[in-house]
Amino acid sequence: MIHNKSIILLSGGLDSLVCAGLCHEKYNIELALTFDYGQKSLQNEINASKKICKHYNIKNHKVIKLDWLKDITASAIVSEKPLPKGVVSDKSLESVWVPNRNGLFLNIAAAFADSDNYSHIIIGANREEAKAFPDNSDIFIRRLNAAFEYSTRVKPKVLTPLIKYDKNDIVRVALENSVPLELAYSCYDSKKEHCGECESCIRFIKALENNNDTYYKKLIFKK
Repeated sequence: MIHNKSIILLSGGLDSLVCAGLCHEKYNIELALTFDYGQKSLQNEINASKKICKHYNIKNHKVIKLDWLKDITASAIVSEKPLPKGVVSDKSLESVWVPNRNGLFLNIAAAFADSDNYSHIIIGANREEAKAFPDNSDIFIRRLNAAFEYSTRVKPKVLTPLIKYDKNDIVRVALENSVPLELAYSCYDSKKEHCGECESCIRFIKALENNNDTYYKKLIFKK
């Protein structure tokens, strides 16, 4: 079934890339939104998102500036604080939290949907990150969908194709569906190459290893 047309929240990372790969045909993705909230990895996210859009023929890609979001968070993702490296822990997870980020992004996407009759909004929320970040949880998405019934006229549906998956599952599904993982940029740092040490990189590496992948690990994490 071909739905009307959809928006995807595209950071250029693993989760949003796999969502694009799984949904670009079935849900007719016409618009990708990438958000600039002062994150260290911004330019890499934009570059990766452009490549993903080109690969999946998503013709409309917008970068939305949210300068003020940086000013209200102490997250190591956007501040001068060093990123936690080499570990995933409660402390490291807390240090990369950005207040209500997905809630904000999805409400902005809903405004686009309402203005131009988009039927669906796709986001890479998943079970693994929901354990640490509540704006990735299934209950959050369900409550937000209910809110959109009242805050919009179009009433777009938020789709979460990865909501029951952890990173191992996401990489497995990507490999099974020939999603080009080399297009992803899933690092929190500003370097041109993945650092291989931040929380996001560690999750990605472990998922590749748990899927017995050697090709993408060597290709993406060159250290």
